[in-house]
Amino acid sequence: MTENPGANEIAGESASTNANAPPPIRKGALRSFIRWVVIAAALLWSVAALILVAAKWVDPPTTAVQTERRLEAWIHGKPYRKRYEFVPLSQISPDFQHAVIAAEDARFYQHHGFDWQAMEIAAEDDMEGGHRLRGGSTITQQLVKNLFFGTGRSVVRKAFEATLVPVAELVLGKRRILELYLNVVEWGPGVYGAESACRYYYQTSARNMDPEQSARLAAILPLPLKRRPDRMNHYSALILERMRQMGW
Repeated sequence: MTENPGANEIAGESASTNANAPPPIRKGALRSFIRWVVIAAALLWSVAALILVAAKWVDPPTTAVQTERRLEAWIHGKPYRKRYEFVPLSQISPDFQHAVIAAEDARFYQHHGFDWQAMEIAAEDDMEGGHRLRGGSTITQQLVKNLFFGTGRSVVRKAFEATLVPVAELVLGKRRILELYLNVVEWGPGVYGAESACRYYYQTSARNMDPEQSARLAAILPLPLKRRPDRMNHYSALILERMRQMGW
């Protein structure tokens, strides 16, 4: 019987193609892995969203930042004492509230979670190598980060944060967002919240803070483990001036 060279060549090419193709099992495993990653991400997001809804009425017992600091202390074998006392916004001096807003998010009452103008200014300052009083993150963004993500930086974290910020704005409202932020934000080694910060640095209550003390405490928020309020002469003066410009 006469052999067909063309058929043999086609058969050879087909066998070669099949040999180079990924095994069906490997493709199926990859699809299954991706599917479970998406499901896990959706579940985590849903839990975070439900926590934000609950936070409208329930004061958080801890945060991701607090857990991170405790873990860091345990890993490095260092002592850790947590100072965290949640107080109502009515027990925090208006001067203190205004100083933090002026320092961290001057357009807090105007935006809906993202301050695009501040982000643009922060990006321009970064490109020019300049120094600025604060970054482009709003108080709402910082609250979400404190509650769920800790101090780490990643694209994935930013993506999750961006989707949770509108939820926080919708379900919590500005007053509760400010109350939560002032009570959970890190103000020093093991020091969380306005009341604990005031007692740690000034041996007084948050309701008794004057503008000068408030501005000095607000000035350390970007770097709470490195800055101290008694060294914040320049930054506190800028914050006081901004408060004056805002009518406070």
